[in-house]
Amino acid sequence: MNIENHVHSFFHEVGKGRIEIYNEFSLQHELGIYLRERVSPSFKVQFERNIRFFYPGVSCVKSEMDIVIYSPEERYSIELKYPNNGQYPETMFQFVKDIKFMEEVKNLGFTETFAVAFTEDRLFYDGKKVDGIYGFFRNGNIVHGAIQKPTGQSKEVHTIDGHYGVEWLSLGDVGKYYLLSI
Repeated sequence: MNIENHVHSFFHEVGKGRIEIYNEFSLQHELGIYLRERVSPSFKVQFERNIRFFYPGVSCVKSEMDIVIYSPEERYSIELKYPNNGQYPETMFQFVKDIKFMEEVKNLGFTETFAVAFTEDRLFYDGKKVDGIYGFFRNGNIVHGAIQKPTGQSKEVHTIDGHYGVEWLSLGDVGKYYLLSI
């Protein structure tokens, strides 16, 4: 099953105005409904499914996957972000956390996992600051290695094993999105 193509097709529909999304909840549900209509009936499409449903006793950096598509033979997971209230470095670190979570889920045995973000706010993909956390999402720096939370007192760090280049894809006046296959 090619989840990646389905997600790109979904955003094409968003860009054409045929699907309206206005916050993260609507993104999650509209994408889930879109996928449910397109995948084989042998697959379940579920929301906010805890990782322990599949792997009891396992702990990851997060516990609930935004969208899960699964059958007895295959499992897919998608983490979503729709930032719309600024907090750029903090939210960018949440993008990194989603990537780490999807790496963990993939390593547990999921067939494929994805990290997706959509925004109407250009400062997530364009701006004067291009160092540190900003470089991954504004400057094309590869997301890899130990990445520390850039704000606050927390010393939270996520170590990204893979190498991911964030490419923001335009939906015209609607916004931009990226899709990372983990």
